[in-house]
Amino acid sequence: MQLYHTRHRVQNAGGSIFWSASSWYRKYFVTSRRLWHPTIMPDMKVAQVPRPGADFELVTRPIPEPGPGQVRVRVEACGICHSDDFVKQGHWPGLIFPRVPGHEIAGVIDAVGEGVSTWKTGQRVGIGWHGGNCFKCDPCRRGDFVNCVNLKIPGFTHDGGYAEYVVNPAEGLARMPDDLQPADAAPLMCAGITTYNALRHSGAVGGDLVAVLGIGGLGHLGIQFARQLGFHTVAIGRGKDKEDLARQLGAHRYIDTDSSNAAQELQRMGGARIVLATAPSSKAMSDLVDGLGVGGTLLIVGAATEPLTVTPVQLILSRRSILGWPSGTSRDSEDTLAFSVQSGVRPMIETFPLAQVAEAYDRMFTGKVRFRAVLIP
Repeated sequence: MQLYHTRHRVQNAGGSIFWSASSWYRKYFVTSRRLWHPTIMPDMKVAQVPRPGADFELVTRPIPEPGPGQVRVRVEACGICHSDDFVKQGHWPGLIFPRVPGHEIAGVIDAVGEGVSTWKTGQRVGIGWHGGNCFKCDPCRRGDFVNCVNLKIPGFTHDGGYAEYVVNPAEGLARMPDDLQPADAAPLMCAGITTYNALRHSGAVGGDLVAVLGIGGLGHLGIQFARQLGFHTVAIGRGKDKEDLARQLGAHRYIDTDSSNAAQELQRMGGARIVLATAPSSKAMSDLVDGLGVGGTLLIVGAATEPLTVTPVQLILSRRSILGWPSGTSRDSEDTLAFSVQSGVRPMIETFPLAQVAEAYDRMFTGKVRFRAVLIP
């Protein structure tokens, strides 16, 4: 905490008022302590990346004030996402260091900036990948805010939620239901919206066969959402040991890729309308194209960097397609939170205090966490 002293007016015997450091000194130390009125500038703790590839630093900064069109949120929980590694390693264009990562934020509005009329202090909110947009570019003019060419991403374009407070554009906020705990809401702001929004826009209808590739940070939510949306849900993973968990999450069937050919198994069931690819393995995704039914779609939300190996013939003969899905807007996040409360979908999480950010990040990055790491400032 930083203290800024103010000088005081002192009245002399003749009645005139003047500023005097020495008079202030005598009044404070000799006459009355009540003449000292410090202006308190509170601080906050943040976990920042000082430079590309560096370890996290836990530092103290002044609590920022929201500017016009901005809102300040007191962070109650922030999830750690695999894409935060783009920030930590400096692999995202335009990054400015030091940078505070974090785009899976749940908290309470603490202050609002000038011109903000739709939000007020005390409201529970979440902030996700879509942290704000310019309203001026062609995608924004078409209402496609998540593809804004000047997209604001917490933890990327401005400091994010690995902190006690965060300032964000007002349009990037989503209302958080009272029945949802902050630690549960935080991962839904990225992993949740990514899987839910992709599935609800996939074209699948109740009863359609929907397979979910991977039972991890994205997949364990994808399985729950697929079941709650009324799909015939098939989980695909490696190892017999994952079957019990897959069924607990809501899968009707489980396919173990170590002991069977997943594409052939899907074809025996009639072919998948959708394969939601959450595991970041291009080979595993490519292997499932032949498991799609007529008009089926490989719907990719897992960020892999290797190329897919698919032939045109595989797509042409059954009108198959491959589609990526990029999360969603703050309004989509609000829908995700509301549906999760209504349907009982919850992430499986491990929580860590902010001081243990390095340990939490390592457990996420090495795949040891089950299944989402969440920081509690």
